[in-house]
Order: sequence, then C-alpha cells, then structure tokens
Amino acid sequence: MRDVLDDVMRRYSAGETVALGTVVGTFSSAPRAPGASMMVAADGSVVGSVSGGCVEGAVYTLGEEVLAGGPAVLQRYGVSDDDAFAVGLTCGGIIDVYVEPISAAGFPELAELAKSVQVEEPVALATVVEHPDPQRRGAHLVVWPDRVAGGLGCARADDAVTDDARGLLAGGRTGLLHYGVDGQRRGEGMSVFVNSFEPPPRMLVFGAIDFAAAVARLGSFLGYRVTVCDARPVFATNSRFPDADEVVVNWPHRYLAAEAQAGRVDARTVIAVLTHDPKFDVPLLEVALRTDVGYVGAMGSRRTHDDRLVRLREAGLTEAELSRLSSPIGLNLGARTPEETAVSIAAEIIALRWGGHGERLTELSGRIH
Repeated sequence: MRDVLDDVMRRYSAGETVALGTVVGTFSSAPRAPGASMMVAADGSVVGSVSGGCVEGAVYTLGEEVLAGGPAVLQRYGVSDDDAFAVGLTCGGIIDVYVEPISAAGFPELAELAKSVQVEEPVALATVVEHPDPQRRGAHLVVWPDRVAGGLGCARADDAVTDDARGLLAGGRTGLLHYGVDGQRRGEGMSVFVNSFEPPPRMLVFGAIDFAAAVARLGSFLGYRVTVCDARPVFATNSRFPDADEVVVNWPHRYLAAEAQAGRVDARTVIAVLTHDPKFDVPLLEVALRTDVGYVGAMGSRRTHDDRLVRLREAGLTEAELSRLSSPIGLNLGARTPEETAVSIAAEIIALRWGGHGERLTELSGRIH
C-alpha cells in the first residue's frame, strides 16, 4: 500500500471512492510480497501492481465490481498445468488478493495513517479480510505503538489484534493473522491482514565466518534487514551469505561509524560481532558501544571476553558503556553448531527486546506474552 498511498490519498481527499487490491497471502514462487497493492479509480486509471503483470487484469475487473457497489472480496490466484494461462499467474505461485472500496466515509482513519507514514511514524493497518458476518469484513484498526483508531467490531478482537499488530510492527513485518470470530487465540473464522508501515530493523553481522551465515539466515527469518561486513573480500561474498540483504567489504569500525553518521542505525538495530580478532573487534566495539543501538553482542570465550574488556578500558570506554556489551554472546542453550549458536544469539536479542529472561515457560506462571 505504501507505493500507491499518495495516489489513493489524492482521490480520497477529493471525495472519490477507489478500489484497492492488496496481496494478503503468498505461497511458493509468488511474484510480489504481502502488502503489494494496486489502486483502481472510477475513471479507469490504475496505479501499482499486485503481481508484476500476471493477474492485474483480473484484479482490475474485481476493482470495477467493487466500485459499482459490490462487496469487498478475497480472491485466490494460482496455477495448475491446465489453467495457468487462464488465470494469468504463470510463475507457479499462489497469491491471495483482497479488493475493497476506500473512501473518506468508509475509512475515516486513513487520513491519520497516511500522515504517520509521511512523517515516518511507525503505524500498522489491520483489516478484517475474512469473517462469517459480512458486516465485520473490511473493518479497519489502525495501530500505533501508543494508541489505536477504528475498530474490528469486537473489543476482544481489538485487544488481540492490537497486541499482535504491535509485535509485527516492532519487527517491521506484514502478515495475515487468524483468530476465532471474536478474536479468540484458538479458533478460526476471522482472518486479519496487518500491513506494517515501518522499515525493518537492521541486523549488522561483523565477521564473514560460518557462524555469521547462520546468524544472517535467522536474522532474515526474524524480519531484520541483514548486513554482513568484513574487511576480507575473499570471505565477504554474496555467495557465502545468500540470506543477507547486503554483503559489505570494509573495515567494520569504519563501516559502522559511517552508517551511524548517516543516520542508518537506530535503537532497533542489533549488532553481532563475530570477528574473533582484536584488531577488528576492539575498534568496532568502541564505535558500537558509543552508538544508540538496541543490542551489541560479541562472540568469544571467557578469556577472550576478559582480554577484550581490558583493551576496551584502555581505549577509554566507561563502565556504563561496557555494561551494554553482551559477551559472551547469546543465551545458555548448550549450543554447539553454528545454527544452534545462531538460535542462542537470536533468543538473547528477543529476550532483551521484550523483557524476557530465558527461563523455561513450564517453570513459570502468569502471562506468557
């Protein structure tokens, strides 16, 4: 929706009704990710894309039907050997597209959502795309970290979706959630699409080693935009880190300092220092521990950690700055392999983000989340 929001708002502000088709679910080799949108206006003009050209014609027809007064509709497009060209989705994937009317009268909260997107304030839009009660379909709930607007027709559903939407928003993720008809955690009947309008948080992994590949893979799975950085071009290659969004060849401390100076790291950014080499990790940690980021972890043994602290104190870091360092990195899961170690690192990041402590849930009481 972000790509078409300006065009939607121009017509919305002029009092027009438009049809908006949004990808809410994808399977296999789908051409576009959830959140991709296409607007159909009453004058026949189209902005955006839901499939890169595959099923735009079919969605356009649905948009015309919605503008003519038809109900919002959730439509699946897929392929089989005998109908691939009939439906137009020839890539082999499956997409679910929700087409709905958008107007100031039907969706008054959109104006405030659009303003938040414009000023880069985190916000998520939750839309009921499936429900047995036709009156509940198409209901919108706009969710900010500190407030909400709109409603889904039931206080219980509002509460459940607000909690889950804030979780998706914190991770910069968009997705389809399923509940009972009144928002029950267990049950089915209501599907809610949550579209997050916040760039994903960054994960900066320093040190092009096998552990870094596993951390990058898990970081991407958790919704981070992952960068792997190492000064050695022979190791820092895209082929060795296929799950990273980018692989950078640069001295780690220089790269981080430049990113911080450019405002490309923030309090959601997590840093994993896996270099195992004082000439890399000490200058890097000097920068990292003096930068406003959410997490700084460094790999190494207890002996390595003690030596690193001595070097960092010699470099002038204060005890308050050193207290931000998670080293040795990760939670005590008994991890051995790179993949298991990546899980322990991810677990520590999650625990610190949400205030967890890593105990076994079976040994605790009270709320789980």
